[in-house]
Amino acid sequence: MNSRPSHGHLLIISHTPHYRRDGEIVGWGATVREIDYLATLFERVVHIAPLHADAAPASALPYQSSQVRLRPVAPGGGARLRDKLSIPLRYPGYARAILQERRAADVIHVRSPANISLLALMILAMLRGPQVRWAKYAGDWNRTGPEPWSYRFQRWWLAHGLHRGLVTVNGRWPNQASHIRSFLNPCLTEAELKEGADASRSKRLGKPVQLLFVGRLESAKGADVCVETVVHLKEAGVAARLDLIGEGEERRVLECKAIDLGVAESAKFHGGLPRERLGQFYARAHFILLPSESEGWPKVLSEAMAYGAVPMASAVSSIPQYLNAFSAGHAINSRDPHLFGSAIETYVGAPALWKEHSMNALKAAKQFSYDNYLRAVRKLLNLPLSLECDVADSAEPEFQGDA
Repeated sequence: MNSRPSHGHLLIISHTPHYRRDGEIVGWGATVREIDYLATLFERVVHIAPLHADAAPASALPYQSSQVRLRPVAPGGGARLRDKLSIPLRYPGYARAILQERRAADVIHVRSPANISLLALMILAMLRGPQVRWAKYAGDWNRTGPEPWSYRFQRWWLAHGLHRGLVTVNGRWPNQASHIRSFLNPCLTEAELKEGADASRSKRLGKPVQLLFVGRLESAKGADVCVETVVHLKEAGVAARLDLIGEGEERRVLECKAIDLGVAESAKFHGGLPRERLGQFYARAHFILLPSESEGWPKVLSEAMAYGAVPMASAVSSIPQYLNAFSAGHAINSRDPHLFGSAIETYVGAPALWKEHSMNALKAAKQFSYDNYLRAVRKLLNLPLSLECDVADSAEPEFQGDA
């Protein structure tokens, strides 16, 4: 990780969950890794985010950078009605933390959508400083289906630039305003890219076909569709093995489903695992499955692609744009397991096509490196480039047909 001299103070406001584990603070692993890299660009980073009393998941990580300080706030929101009604009670504490910490900030970075980010965006509309403001919308920027009203409102607010700053989104959309920038979600170190490239060289599409799901074990993420896809392949005479990594309230239901459908031996549930243990699964996988109802651009696709796994995902948000640009995998316009199974069968009948898409995925994954991300953030925020930066690199996706 680069630790060159940095520029000013960064204030981050997000709903990233944090926990206490063995006397130290840990947070959602993917976000903690990203912030550790962001910290190399700044003298100090303050992160306002909720601190939960629950046990930390296996994927949670401590910050490695000494320049990062967590300003904890109380969690708010949830699935139950009483949890939703408690949100306004949290706002005074959120506002106090934001107003106190913003005084020393040179750059404010708000990660949306979330309840605390909604308040932060509204506060920014009333403040004169700091002038450098960057909002990241991590969800589906072009969502048309059901969703929380606050998500739709935050997109409207950001689209109209009422926070008076930049917005980064997944994908590229019609009539995209100049303050809205297409941006890639970073998730890969140079060491992980090398490890993935080494693993992919010897990978061939054989039997059984290795399928992988990484995420929350719930129907919204499509874990049930993955199990049913194994059933379809079995009925089609294609031997397949599915590894499911993650936790969720529906895990027991899904395990029973696999038993009832007769694929318990082919669908293995591993629970939540830390990032350093995922490499072996990515290296083994022929396909990464994500039949999700809603996404922005899921980092698990990028991580698996770095190991030559071919993505098979729902055609939501930016996923069809990216997979078409990368010529890798399929974005499927349904969460029907028969369609996912049929797409996999196509590759089984054409292993050379699978290998081509596997290599395309491997090549595309390089765009999701942290090094590429830091160069793009410097350009986005107009920070001075370090000597080793290649100004031609960018964290904007390389869409086919772009000028």
